Amino acid sequence: MDNVQNLPIDIQTSKLLDWLVDRRHCNLKWQSAVLAIREKINAAIQDMPENEEIKQLLSGSYIHYFHCQRIVEILKGTEASSKNIFGRYSSQRMKDWQEIVTLYEKDNNYLAEVASLLVRSVSYEGPSMRRQVAKAKQLQQELSRRELECQSGAADMRERFYASCKQYGITGENVARELQALVKDLPSVLEQLGKEAACLEEPIQLYSAFTCFVCEWSEPVVPMLTFVQQRGNTTVYEWRTGSPPSVTERPKVEEAPPDTVTEEMIDWGELGTAEGAGDFGISVEDGVNWGISLEPSTEETGSDGIDWGAGDAAPVEIEVVDMGTDCPEGVARGEDALSLLENPKTRGQFIDELMELELFLCQRLNEMAEEADVVAMSQFQLAPAVIQAQTRERVEGTLGALRSLLQRLTNVRMQHLFMIQASPRYVERVSEVLRQKLKQADILLLKRGTLAEQRQEALEEQGKLEPRIDLLAARTRELQKLIEADISKRYNNRPVNLMGVIVLRLGIVGVLTTPPPLRIPLPGRPFGGCPLRGRGATRLPRGARRGPERLEHHGRWADISVGTHAAGLRSSP
Repeated sequence: MDNVQNLPIDIQTSKLLDWLVDRRHCNLKWQSAVLAIREKINAAIQDMPENEEIKQLLSGSYIHYFHCQRIVEILKGTEASSKNIFGRYSSQRMKDWQEIVTLYEKDNNYLAEVASLLVRSVSYEGPSMRRQVAKAKQLQQELSRRELECQSGAADMRERFYASCKQYGITGENVARELQALVKDLPSVLEQLGKEAACLEEPIQLYSAFTCFVCEWSEPVVPMLTFVQQRGNTTVYEWRTGSPPSVTERPKVEEAPPDTVTEEMIDWGELGTAEGAGDFGISVEDGVNWGISLEPSTEETGSDGIDWGAGDAAPVEIEVVDMGTDCPEGVARGEDALSLLENPKTRGQFIDELMELELFLCQRLNEMAEEADVVAMSQFQLAPAVIQAQTRERVEGTLGALRSLLQRLTNVRMQHLFMIQASPRYVERVSEVLRQKLKQADILLLKRGTLAEQRQEALEEQGKLEPRIDLLAARTRELQKLIEADISKRYNNRPVNLMGVIVLRLGIVGVLTTPPPLRIPLPGRPFGGCPLRGRGATRLPRGARRGPERLEHHGRWADISVGTHAAGLRSSP
């Protein structure tokens, strides 16, 4: 029996309360008794002596039976003066707490309560706090990731802003003013491009001679390009008439105000009033003759009442006036006062002729690379000298200069400048687009600040939960030891193990597992030290029958009363 005395009693923590009730250690209606005890505790703590240990016991913790025992021990020292010769205390404080301890010990109500506290801490409070800590950590990681995204997004938007400003050729400090300043410098830039077109004389002559020799083309080729090459970026008037104007009156471009329409500018009429109901602002007698009469006409308009206008009406004369004929001779006004590269129509023609000349030079380079045969050499023997004098290197150099001029005239910056010159509202639109990029960058930075605050709140919440988890873990271990010691006293100080108690420590979970089964021989008839197992055993001694909580072997049986191991072995004949 000494071996039986050393066998541990293993109890699953989640079923601890059921285990106590099933073995009649506690009453099934312990909750109603504990509720009455809690009311007495709430009344008793209102009158307590000044003691630091009592303050610690009563501060922020659930007062259970073992706390009450400690309070009684402390009161024995503080209320010693009220003790009479019979060993009783006349102090009401002492009487109240002694009564509470007595009520706890009745029907072992205290054991059921602390078991309930342990189960709640292990099964609910601990996992809930761990989930909150895990959620706070996950939220911090998510917010940190979103902070980085906002920061990179803001930097990307600012890079886009400065890249767009670089395309326009501005710094971005004052977009609208800088764009307007660029438009003021546009005529001088176009004048310089017109001067650089003078280097295109040789390719123009080559193109003209080639078309005349091959196609017998008698009309001039690229007339606009030839004119700019000879005279530069002159006015449209000079291109149209052939002579420079004596007076140039450039059109004045006024900046239109933004379209801001308010309700004060809109006349809604008297739609909502009783007097104006049905009157939508249309009046017959307002001085406007709409040609509609409500009275029947006295004139006979025909058999069907329709006037087809076949009367003796005077014919309408339309006079066509050519553009510029109303201006005095020698005066360039309106579009005629613009330069060839400023006017959209003439600029488009100039660019088309540049591209036409570029394609000709590219095709000519390809042909010159394939003119090594005798047929090609004999074909160009009668060609003009300007064609025969061309070499591949000279054509490539001319093509490079032409492409440089074309690229400078058609790049993104020049396109925006032309659009700004044509429409002043384009400046407002471009400024608004660029401001939106900066505004989005600022919004992302503000969002990043908000996310940082939320991450700090999650960190503070985690910092508040971790000490609570440590405190709960300490109280859980304390309750575990007290319950194990109390149950051990009821079974002659046999060791008691509460299985499945979760160790709570900053989210680290450790579960106490069941040790391997012991090999205990049955009293009176050993059978080779086979392990005693309950339901689910895979191997039994010969002659033994499996049962839910006992093993039978040749008329002798062992009762497995607790847990996995044989907790109480009894021999029966």
